[in-house]
Amino acid sequence: MEESIGSSILLPCSISANAQTDFKPTRYLKKTLVKHFTIGQLFSAFDQTGAQSSGPCVVGGSVFLSFMLLKKLIIATLFFLGAGGVNALAAAAGGDHAAGEAHALPLHPVEIGKVFGFPITNSMLVTWIVAAALILFAQLATRNIQRIPSGLQNFWEWMVESLHDFLEGIIGHDLVKKTFWFFATIFIFILFCNWFGLIPGVGTVGWKVQLANGATEFRPWFRGANADLNMTFAMAIVFFACWTVWALQANGVGGFLMHLFGAKGDTTGALKFLMIVVFFLVGILEVVSILFRPISLSFRLFGNIYAGESMLEAMAAVVPSLGWLIPIPFYFLEVLVGFVQAMVFMLLTAVFTLLICQHEEGHEKAHH
Repeated sequence: MEESIGSSILLPCSISANAQTDFKPTRYLKKTLVKHFTIGQLFSAFDQTGAQSSGPCVVGGSVFLSFMLLKKLIIATLFFLGAGGVNALAAAAGGDHAAGEAHALPLHPVEIGKVFGFPITNSMLVTWIVAAALILFAQLATRNIQRIPSGLQNFWEWMVESLHDFLEGIIGHDLVKKTFWFFATIFIFILFCNWFGLIPGVGTVGWKVQLANGATEFRPWFRGANADLNMTFAMAIVFFACWTVWALQANGVGGFLMHLFGAKGDTTGALKFLMIVVFFLVGILEVVSILFRPISLSFRLFGNIYAGESMLEAMAAVVPSLGWLIPIPFYFLEVLVGFVQAMVFMLLTAVFTLLICQHEEGHEKAHH
């Protein structure tokens, strides 16, 4: 049975020799050498007096105690002011840092609660936040539409129009009118989910629980949405359902089956029979390929985002004392990767749709 032992915020501070079990490693730029303190623990540390106190940062001697508490106050102040190099200050002040063991980003999300018995995970919470933010932004940008756009409306129209023109050049005018709503939504949503995962606090703000074996475990409130395979697979399944509907609308049931299994080319006699057999076998392979598309789409997006977050964490742990500095170049890389992966997902789904709908258009032109 797991028992919650207090919500915590990651506060930079020196790590005493007796607090090694509470030490947590850095997680990209948002994490430096830190110790998980509850708010109550922090304030109780400030109230400690006497050389023999057993507080978490008291080693011995009233002078040393005063010095340590003063240092904690300075570091906590820097934290709330957003100072990025507070650990360097803590090291210069003479605090003993415990060597932390690197913890990899777990493959599965953390359950943070239940609603009517339905489990809610930290990655689901991030998707809701991003979706709500995008909806709010769209409402604010379009609540008072002007003929000459400015401000939020100008940015929103530029983004939507750029995506429309880009997709129209790939899949054509007729198809983009039918499918633009999906491709634009999926690109914007994936993009901002990827970038949201880079915000300080995602993966670093949470609570601690006590496990059945007596060990404690830190669980974050937030997790990158696309670093959860459930999320990427759900988006791929939604596309697969839309793709099926669009294919049937464009070709009909008979045309859809002919697209998959029908013989191509004008042949006669025995060669025609041979081509029918060959294209029927090719159609079986095509069906297998279509069924695997949701898997490939979901694992491609998940793998790249999960690998990026793991890389940031690994870079922060290479040199613990510089854990706040080393990941910075990789942060810029992840900003680019987040954009590229959103674009790749949108383009692949658009091309898959074009391939299934283009055949019927060419077939009709050949018969008119």
